[in-house]
Amino acid sequence: MAEARAANAAIPFVPGPVVPAARFVFRGTPAAREQAITCLATAALYEAGDDARGQRAVIQVVLNRVRRPGYPKTVCGVVYQGAVPGGVCQFSFACDGSLVRRPETLGWGAARARARHALSGAVFGAVGTATHYHADWVVPWWSASLDKIAKVSTHIFYRRRLSGAATIAGQAPR
Repeated sequence: MAEARAANAAIPFVPGPVVPAARFVFRGTPAAREQAITCLATAALYEAGDDARGQRAVIQVVLNRVRRPGYPKTVCGVVYQGAVPGGVCQFSFACDGSLVRRPETLGWGAARARARHALSGAVFGAVGTATHYHADWVVPWWSASLDKIAKVSTHIFYRRRLSGAATIAGQAPR
């Protein structure tokens, strides 16, 4: 863990401010909204535990991915992307047995409230347009290919490299 933390600390954050993502506009039926709330809350709780800021950051990353090309276009699709036999999960809890091994119950109401708030347009600006993150005690292979933009608790957040292009309304160029 110490080696990974040192390696991560040696990688600088990109210069400049973190530009908040645009508000997310949910388009779907009331039933689809409830399903999205459940998926977002599950990801937030399993990825960030009871850390409120961490949960909001995870939720923002999921919503940022929904808007980006190359990702599923639904919240649940993003959360469970790769969670099939032989797949590569985007969020570790979806494939590592966490859901069966230790069902989270404490904090479920708070995580659902944060998910509901985000689907109503709340933005967690601290992670901007980040589409990736990892715990600071690991060094994933992909981290060197992205811009390191923020840290929330023990998680480091990244966005696609901007190639020097300016952002418009908080959205990275596509």
